[in-house]
Amino acid sequence: WENYRQVLEAEGYRCIAATLPYHDMDPRGIPDPRLGSVSLLDYADALEREILQLGEKPIIMGHSMGGLLAQMLAARGRASALVLLTPAAPAGILALTPSVIRSFWSVMTTWGFWRKPTRQTFGEAAYSMLHLLPESERMEVYEKCVYESGRATFEIGFWLFDPRAASRVDASRVNCPVLVVAGAEDRITPAAVVRKVARKYRAVSTYKEFENHAHWVVAEPRWQEVAEYVVGWLKPSMPSMPT
Repeated sequence: WENYRQVLEAEGYRCIAATLPYHDMDPRGIPDPRLGSVSLLDYADALEREILQLGEKPIIMGHSMGGLLAQMLAARGRASALVLLTPAAPAGILALTPSVIRSFWSVMTTWGFWRKPTRQTFGEAAYSMLHLLPESERMEVYEKCVYESGRATFEIGFWLFDPRAASRVDASRVNCPVLVVAGAEDRITPAAVVRKVARKYRAVSTYKEFENHAHWVVAEPRWQEVAEYVVGWLKPSMPSMPT
């Protein structure tokens, strides 16, 4: 979030970058085994506790899985506005396209992945998220990526089989302004899927698709144009407040 933080702080926003449970680790280290069974609901609960300490509703900005968590928090009434950057889709939206399956092939073909810490291979990350980055930068970014919860991955990708419906979001409870950003070249949260996310909140959402962008809109080439669009969308109606 370093790039966006600099842009937003220059506009007067106070920015808080949250760390999800069990993510505060050396990417080269061994993940806490408890990470494997952490649910999206656990993540949302942890973020909600942080928000309640602020004393006011923040603008919540989320990227990828963080975009889904932002939707869940908005349905709990915890957001003044949402900025969803290439967000993962909630339950009810079929997101397992061929490119998504290829992106998670090593995870999905590991028995019991839904109770283990997981991470894409470098090749999968380069294909699915980092392909617009110069080749010389891809490994550097990948080496900063930590493991993720297998359970959370299952809850997003296989929501049909999740008895708790952890990734479900009641759209009728999302009544704050929502900006939904897609990259036309995104392979892991394809624009066709992200459009459905925007339609889910059509009463309050603005959809923007960037032709020359993919998934890594936080740092891929020309990330500034996305950040500037976000700032422009926020300015007319939102006061400076925590994001």
